[in-house]
Amino acid sequence: MQELFLKNFTDFIFLEDEPRPADVIFLPGNGWPQMAQQAADLWKKGMAPWMLPSGKYSIAKGAFGSVQTQQERYPGPYATEWEFLRDVLKKEGVPETVILREDCATYTYENAIYSRKVTDAAGIVVKRGIICCQSHHARRCRMYYQLLYPETEFLTVPSDTEVSRDNWYRSERGIQLVLGEMERCGGQFHQILREIFL
Repeated sequence: MQELFLKNFTDFIFLEDEPRPADVIFLPGNGWPQMAQQAADLWKKGMAPWMLPSGKYSIAKGAFGSVQTQQERYPGPYATEWEFLRDVLKKEGVPETVILREDCATYTYENAIYSRKVTDAAGIVVKRGIICCQSHHARRCRMYYQLLYPETEFLTVPSDTEVSRDNWYRSERGIQLVLGEMERCGGQFHQILREIFL
């Protein structure tokens, strides 16, 4: 009934690309295992030699919140999002030797900032990167990583957690998540744009 109206929100927030070979797979931190499982599958298919999970914990919580699903497989305890994501990757068959470490970030912009520092320090030139994130987080993740890696082509290969592009508008939680992302995609970039362009 309101398909075209909803499409404006859906197409902006829910980015998704076909994976292609890249230099690094980036995983912005959270407590959901699906993104790391997806990233591990991509690694096994030879899509990138390096994995870069990123995250300390949410600045709002001040500690690693909790594993959001599949707790029996990932019981923890985990001090950081990075520890959790590394554990998921290892249990999915990714060797620790290809998992880079970024465990300082407390929000999405810092995920990108500190990930750039890690790849620079390791001498990794990222011509193409894959971002494995929550589907409703895809646009904002891509914006921040593109800001920090201006010459890099990014592909977003997201995972559905709480909502998907097909059902987000059918629940209060979905509306809250997606419209919250719309607001953050504007609100969080005011100062960044001023610093770059004014």
